[in-house]
Formats: sequence, structure tokens, C-alpha cells
Amino acid sequence: MLVLLGFAMIAVFMVLIMTKKLTPVLALIIVPTVFGLFAGAGLGIGPMVMDSMKSMTSTAALLMFAIIYFGLMIDVGLFDPLVKFILRKLGNDPAKVVLGTAILAAAVSLDGDGSTTFILTTAAMLPVYLRLKMSPVVLTCVAGLANGTMNILPWGGPTARAATALKLDVNDVFVPMVPSLIVGLIVVLVFSWLLGLQERNRLRTAAPEIWGDVADPSEAFDGGTGRGGSLAAASGTAGSGSGSGKVRFGFGRTAGKPGSGGGAGVAVLDRPETLVDDHDTAMADTALDPNRTTLRPKLFWFNLGLTVAVMVTLVANIVPLPFVFMVGSAIALLVNFPKVKDQGAQLIAHAPSIVAVVSMVMAAAVLTGVLNGTGMVKAMSEWLVQIIPAEMGPFMAVITGLLSIPMTFFMSNDAFYFGVLPVLSETAAHYGVGAADMARASITGQPFHLQSPLVPAILLLVSLAKVDLGDHHKKVLWRTAVISIVMLAVGVLTGAIGIG
Repeated sequence: MLVLLGFAMIAVFMVLIMTKKLTPVLALIIVPTVFGLFAGAGLGIGPMVMDSMKSMTSTAALLMFAIIYFGLMIDVGLFDPLVKFILRKLGNDPAKVVLGTAILAAAVSLDGDGSTTFILTTAAMLPVYLRLKMSPVVLTCVAGLANGTMNILPWGGPTARAATALKLDVNDVFVPMVPSLIVGLIVVLVFSWLLGLQERNRLRTAAPEIWGDVADPSEAFDGGTGRGGSLAAASGTAGSGSGSGKVRFGFGRTAGKPGSGGGAGVAVLDRPETLVDDHDTAMADTALDPNRTTLRPKLFWFNLGLTVAVMVTLVANIVPLPFVFMVGSAIALLVNFPKVKDQGAQLIAHAPSIVAVVSMVMAAAVLTGVLNGTGMVKAMSEWLVQIIPAEMGPFMAVITGLLSIPMTFFMSNDAFYFGVLPVLSETAAHYGVGAADMARASITGQPFHLQSPLVPAILLLVSLAKVDLGDHHKKVLWRTAVISIVMLAVGVLTGAIGIG
């Protein structure tokens, strides 16, 4: 009964959030409560949830003050030069921007911390996506793919857990999986490029009155030569004057009449008083609006130094992470906004993001509390072990890799690696499958695991990007499943994951 209730609860939860019948917060509260009562928890469901919530409080504090801190840094203009640098290097081609997002997320993921990766990636890239009218869901998808794949690094957590649970050296688990990691990252980059091409086509299709017959939106965005006539025709007017002949385009703000002044030719929207020959004007009404009142250019070096100090302290892990962001946020607020009224306004400005992510973390405690408190997790794992036919015994490592995809999505890494993996490994030993093979197979599900609503970092990512979790899941889950299976297959082909 517990097995049926457990799987049914998970299925109902996923259907409700992906079809948008309920918000993730409501689904995380209502669905486990109903199924927990059916499981016979009764009034004991309250203590179950509160016990689970105790372990969530530090995470909630970390996410809350991290949102405040990096929200402040975006507001005061710390990341403006970085975004402009990225645009110069990547151009304004959506395909290149998405690919650059994947590379950035993978690089930052080297520190092994998902929250840091998502904070920095979102802070750097979200303004670019907004400026180019790209979908933030693509950003969260690509960042999730890259970080999930990199999560098998020895210092990332899962690999160390697997090695510890089976009493193995962590290097013996990770090193043979390097080819799988490399191929996994290649698949991430392929998915990213394809998503970028989809965005490029979507932008062209969504606004034909803007793009005209321009085949490549990047040309319309930034200096494509030889296409000015078509874009000008689509927009109805074009600037005149001598210069390089380049055509610049941006989603504009009101300025002057087109066609005035010299310099490069300027293509404009079919709206009066829209001048788009300046990159800054294309950033109006986004997080990079050059005229926002919160800019503090004179404090740039102070804010940069403070951010570096915060990140160094995070990596050094010498002070609890929530406290680091608490102090960092307090200093940033005090220096950048010395007036009490302005400090309060800044906190209020970021309140929607804070409420969204903290409420989801607290609500996740209901799901984990019911799963563990009612014994559903234990019953589900034991049932999975029992139903594996004896003739499949030699393939236990492959089976474990496949099971790790859904199981790590609906339970914590600790529950899987310390509760389920040892049982699976003991069973596999009877068929000649080594513990190291089992450990390596078990970490291939991490790309999928990182998208779980039980992972605080992914809640932070969708909150910062203001993306619905269901929309993120629709785009990312099947892709992460493919990456996990590819990594597992490469492990088998290279001999890192053996068959008994």
C-alpha cells in the first residue's frame, strides 16, 4: 500500500504542476498531506513535517539573503560591464547567447555549488535574455543541464556520498567516469545550440513586422551588413548618413526622429521617436536600464570587492553560508543605500522573489516529511529491489543507473546513496558486479536529480529568472534524462560500469 501511495503521490504532484492546475507551492503542501492521511499518518503528519522543516531553515535563510544580495548588485550596476562584455564577445545572436550560457554555467559549476552557479549565471545572463526578448525558460533549462552534468565532480557531493556509502576511494569512483562527463557536456552543448536556434527562429516568427525577411535575427540585432535594406523596409524607415553601413537594431525607447544625424545607418521600429543606434537604449526597461535610479557607478569597485570577498568566503567554507549572505546584504544595503527609506524600498523590491523561493522551500518540507515519516521512501526502495528478476542480476549496475534517474529526483541524495545504494550493491555482489561499478552507475542520474523541486538550488534558479517550475520541467526533464542515459551508456562502453 505504501508503495502504491508513494508512486501515486509523485505522479499526481508532477501532473498538477506540469499542467499548471496548481502552483508548485500548493502542490507541495496539498498532495503530500492528502496522501499522508491516506497512509495512516493521522495527526502525526504535523510532527513529520516540522521535523523535516527544521533541516530546511538554514537553506531558506541562504536563499533569501542570496536573492537580496545579488538583486542589489544587479540594481546598483555591478554586472552591467560584464553583460556588455558578453554581448561584445557573443554578439546578439540568440544561438550564441544560449551556447554561451551553457559554457558559463559549466565553468562556474567547477566550484561544486549549484546555488552559486545559478546566482552568477542568472545575474550575468538574464539581463541579456531580457534585452534580446529571449525566453528565460531557455536560460534555466541550459543552466540546469550544465550544472546537473557537472554535479558528478568529486567535490560536488553525490560522488563523495556514493564512495562513502560503499567504502570506496572517491577517485576510484570519479576518474573512470571522466569520459562520461565529457560526452555529457558535449550533449549539453548540442542541446544548447539547438535551443538557441529555436529561439532565433521564434523571434523571427513571433514578430515578422519587426524582422521582415531577415533570415538571421542576429544580423538585425547587431551590425549584419548587406541586410539593411530588408530590415529598413520591414520597419518602414531607415537612418541616413555616411559610415560603415552597419545596421543596428534594438527594442527601443523613445528618443529622436530617425534619419537625423550622421554616422552608421539606423534601422528602427515602425514607431515614432525610436532611436536605436545606442546599445544602452536597447536596454531600457530591463535589468540593465542605464537610467535606473538605483545605479551606483561611484561604488563599483567597492561592490566588486565586497562580492569577491563574499564568494571567497563561500568557497573557503569558513563561515556558515547563510550568515555570509546576511552580512554581505547588510553591508551592501548600508553602503549603497544609506537612507533608511531607500533600504526598505530595496527589500520590498525583492520581496516577490524571496517569498516565491522561501515558500517553496518550506512547502518542500511537507513532501519530504511525508515520504520519510510514513515510510514510503523505504517501502518504495525495497519494492524496487525485490522486483528485479534474478536473470537481470548481472546488469545490476545498469539497472541502478536507470533507477537513479527517477529515485534521486524524488528523494534526497542522502536517502538514495546511504539508504538505497548499499542494498542494491549488496544484491549486485551476488552476481559479480563490483561496488565501484555500482557507485559509478549511481551518479549518472545527477543531471535529472538537479531539477527536483526538493533541490533548493533549482528553486533559486527559477525564482531569480521568474520562471514557472512546471515550464522549466517541461523543457528540461526529457533532456536531462537523455544526458543521464548517454552518460550511463558511455560508462558501460568504456568499461567504467561493468556487467557481471
